[in-house]
Amino acid sequence: MFNDKKGSKKGQMEAGKSQNRISHGTVIEGDITSQGGFRIDGTINGTLQTPAKVVIGKDGSINGSLECGNADIEGNFKGKLSVTGLLTLKSSAVIDGEVVISKLAVEPGATFNATCSMNTGVKNLSDSNKKGKTA
Repeated sequence: MFNDKKGSKKGQMEAGKSQNRISHGTVIEGDITSQGGFRIDGTINGTLQTPAKVVIGKDGSINGSLECGNADIEGNFKGKLSVTGLLTLKSSAVIDGEVVISKLAVEPGATFNATCSMNTGVKNLSDSNKKGKTA
């Protein structure tokens, strides 16, 4: 009676909750589209698209394009990078190409050779002033 979960299917995972892993020594040629996050310790030559988080480990690399929600990069990236949330570059990261992001965090030592555009949501000052005032 209390364990009945209406509308849910057994074995179904929520979008973005699953984690995919590309292990060291693995090379993928082509395009990948997923709803889940990724940990990349191998190599992708192509496109990776996901609304979730992508982590590129120290030995990981992407040559192509990446579109994701958030990204932590310790390894190499070459190509077009589009992150709707936060891009974090660790000290061992090497980035070459074109980057479009919302937020950026860079540790000292990271190599960032890219054109960078920041697309942040601009808040209207009149809207924020209305919230603070009461009638």
